[in-house]
Amino acid sequence: MGNNTNEGKKFLDSVYQFFDHAANYSRLDAGILAQIKAPNSVYKVSFPVEIDGKVEVFEGIRVQHSHHKLPSKGGIRFSMQVDEDEVKALAMLMTFKCAVVDVPFGGAKGGVKINPRTSSVKTLEKVTRRYAAELIKKNLIGPGMDVPAPDYGTGSREMAWIADTYQALKYGETNALGCVTGKPVGQGGIRGRAEATGLGIYYGLRETLADTELLAGKGLEGNTMEGKRIIVQGLGNVGYHAAFFCQQDGAKIIGIAEREGGIYNENGIDVQEAFKHRSENGSILNFKDCKNYENSTEMLELECDILLPAALENVIHTGNAENIKAKIVAEGANGPVTREAEQVLLQKGIIIIPDLYLNAGGVTVSYFEWLKNLSNVRFGRMGKRAEEASYRRLVNAIETSSGKNLSMQERALLTQGSDEIGLVRSGLEDTMINAYHEIRDVMVQKNIPDLRTAAFLTAIEKIGVSYESLGIFP
Repeated sequence: MGNNTNEGKKFLDSVYQFFDHAANYSRLDAGILAQIKAPNSVYKVSFPVEIDGKVEVFEGIRVQHSHHKLPSKGGIRFSMQVDEDEVKALAMLMTFKCAVVDVPFGGAKGGVKINPRTSSVKTLEKVTRRYAAELIKKNLIGPGMDVPAPDYGTGSREMAWIADTYQALKYGETNALGCVTGKPVGQGGIRGRAEATGLGIYYGLRETLADTELLAGKGLEGNTMEGKRIIVQGLGNVGYHAAFFCQQDGAKIIGIAEREGGIYNENGIDVQEAFKHRSENGSILNFKDCKNYENSTEMLELECDILLPAALENVIHTGNAENIKAKIVAEGANGPVTREAEQVLLQKGIIIIPDLYLNAGGVTVSYFEWLKNLSNVRFGRMGKRAEEASYRRLVNAIETSSGKNLSMQERALLTQGSDEIGLVRSGLEDTMINAYHEIRDVMVQKNIPDLRTAAFLTAIEKIGVSYESLGIFP
């Protein structure tokens, strides 16, 4: 799972190849395509932080890949493996991800070389705030400029620190909270953000499973989640929620692979229980009624309907692609399948649901959070009771005309107004459904054999339209 500079370069090359392949289908001018492909700006910074009386120097980076729409948007990862090529690749994916799901942002990504597992909270806070200050100094962060979010190694706590640093240095700016997303709900965050990526994966998978044309002859009968056997790699925020929502809809999670090893049970594993077991014991291994796998990468090659890699990039490569037995590979992580491995999987008739569509739930709900910050009001606050009142009038009219009375429960269910979580989830569901059908339409129109190329092309065309209508300044 280690990631040296070579891995970052491989990942970037992979994304470039996917892009070039899809660009072949595009009608856009070669110059515009080159502009869409290249990152707009790369900012690298080294800054000192005093830790326990000693000065340590940290490296940070922020890549803004595209300014065809502002602000640009993308996570910040804290990891010792942060490397320029990897961050460029992730920023580029963000550009296309936003375009695929119609979120009006450009793509960006950032990172700091630090090990969040071995650093104290005090150190993490100092480093996070100093990194934020470096970005603020250069006007590289702000609600209308560039809006970071959590990623590998960061979470809502770090986002709250960044927002606070921004507010302190940009005193009195009304939209200051919109400078980052993924904040705690009390600090301007939005309900439903934590599970957004996983829930989006569930909606995307559900949509794919209902696509009888695409799945014809794959042996995935039933068009629903019911009884589908899923193996998940990575039980972090994304993998956990994706597995949980699929399980709630009748899927069987038969394997969970983590960095310390993996567990397998063909009758299904209770995801919540397994997650709890790992939190309590620091390891997923030895979970009740499960077979242990010391080397969890072997689990990618087991028999299943859906393989869900939700950890790091390049985990399916030329070394193991031949042995993948899943019928669908659902990319929860960014870039889990290399370009070469993809050719192998496609030849075997395996369907790949690409990352730039499937895990876009996170950025979609981040967009809702940003809108909430700019409007300075919680979704549902103005309309919930008005909706309830109009439903009540309707129910009363039905009761009067039918002469039958509903029970309290039925009444409560029918007259419920939308609150923030309900609105966020319906917005996410709508986004994932529409984007899927847009991609499928492009696939059919242009006679493209796979979902990824179609998704990239959908994005390229949308971004191209932006550049063409904006014109080029000066």
